[in-house]
Amino acid sequence: MSHKIIQSASNSELKHLSRLIAQSHHRFQHKLAVLEGVHLIQTFMQARHSIQTLYVPQLRVFDSEIAALIAQLPEQKVVFVADYLLDKISGLVNSKEPVAIVQLLVGTDKADIGDVVLLERVQDPGNVGTILRSALAAGIDNIVLSKDSVDVWSPKVLRAAMGAHAYLKIQTVTDLAAWCADYTCPLYATALSTSAKSIYSLNLTQPAGWLFGNEGSGLSAKILQAVSRHVIIPMSGQTESLNVAMAATICLFEQQRQRLQTRGILDN
Repeated sequence: MSHKIIQSASNSELKHLSRLIAQSHHRFQHKLAVLEGVHLIQTFMQARHSIQTLYVPQLRVFDSEIAALIAQLPEQKVVFVADYLLDKISGLVNSKEPVAIVQLLVGTDKADIGDVVLLERVQDPGNVGTILRSALAAGIDNIVLSKDSVDVWSPKVLRAAMGAHAYLKIQTVTDLAAWCADYTCPLYATALSTSAKSIYSLNLTQPAGWLFGNEGSGLSAKILQAVSRHVIIPMSGQTESLNVAMAATICLFEQQRQRLQTRGILDN
């Protein structure tokens, strides 16, 4: 083999990779993200996304899963790295995994968006990752985040979403309220208000947007003004509220249930 090999921590390419993993502004500046681990890289490749560079720990180049990844890429896109070097920069507990650089995926133009999930100031990477997975599973592939949400391309969100990014159209916008003002489909938000309706009483068979807010304070007053309908999830017992990812999953799957039933895929 004649692949490039990195054996020095001072290597400029490795420093660039380290900054992409650790710094959101570096990812944004270069429009690149880092995929950590075989499963995540496989998912993006299966979704036909172009891998810019694959970095492989030297001691694992002959592992069957990793060898399969290497075989799918041109030689110039594969770099072997001394194992201890990836240990220093990877966010994984098991840092003997390969990592890959991929271009950030561009969201769809607003005019082409039907169903969409919108997140305002959602900060927890696990919550955002779960919402992305739930949206994809419920048939929604458009995601819009406010700029003060967690970086959706951070390694923690990528791991939590378990590959959902590869099949979604994701964008982060400077003014989420302005984006909502131009959106032509109904907008729903879970909110406690006198006008809120049970999610199970709504007709959710038509294209719509779903707004979900910050884990502690919920949606801002400005965003709530753009909402078509406030929605509540009926609950028993003394529970006051649900985790935002759980609430989003319930809403999106109720919408999916209604649509499947309308199409005759579910029994009445």
